[in-house]
Amino acid sequence: RFTNPLTGQVVIIPWDWLIFLVTLFWILGMINTVNFLDGLDGLAGGVGTIAALVFAWHSYRLGQTAVAAFPLALAGALLGFLIFNFAPAKIFLGTAGAFVLGYQLATLAIISPAKIATALLVMAVPIMDVAWQIVTRIRRGQNPLHGDRGHLHFRLSDGGLPVRRIVLGYYAVSLMFGLVAIFAPSPLIKLVMLLGLGTAVFLTLIWLSRRNTP
Repeated sequence: RFTNPLTGQVVIIPWDWLIFLVTLFWILGMINTVNFLDGLDGLAGGVGTIAALVFAWHSYRLGQTAVAAFPLALAGALLGFLIFNFAPAKIFLGTAGAFVLGYQLATLAIISPAKIATALLVMAVPIMDVAWQIVTRIRRGQNPLHGDRGHLHFRLSDGGLPVRRIVLGYYAVSLMFGLVAIFAPSPLIKLVMLLGLGTAVFLTLIWLSRRNTP
């Protein structure tokens, strides 16, 4: 069985292998999303901090105070790291750190009801960005898991935007949609907001791709 990420209701599926594959896909997808997000100083660490705090708040509101301790611990560790990782960074996550952070966010999203919906909203921009880049690389015959400067944050940076402004913009969007995930009065609003944000990200990536194409 699994929890519907939009309604929080338990859905029973008789095929355990399917649940295993979906869970594995979610964990590996989040690991790679955070790894690709870790391209600018303070970006992955800050977005991860916001996600962890939103997870903790959501757990507390659902009465799962024990579960809330796990994302709070992660947020505390990330805040201590972010002091030295924000632009200009003195220390970095690295691939191993990004993998660990992605795994922790993925598993925290599974622990209690409706957390995956929260993760999808908080991490919507990097998730949509990674999905777009994977499709683009496959179309070009490239390795879909090989990083390049086609990601949204790199495109914005190469376009002349200051790193801090890009990073703070990501923070603002993640926080805004995290609050939507917590306070939205209905699952339909969450779905509409997610689809709206996804459309905006895809249109931005298409525009940047065409602008940079000679």
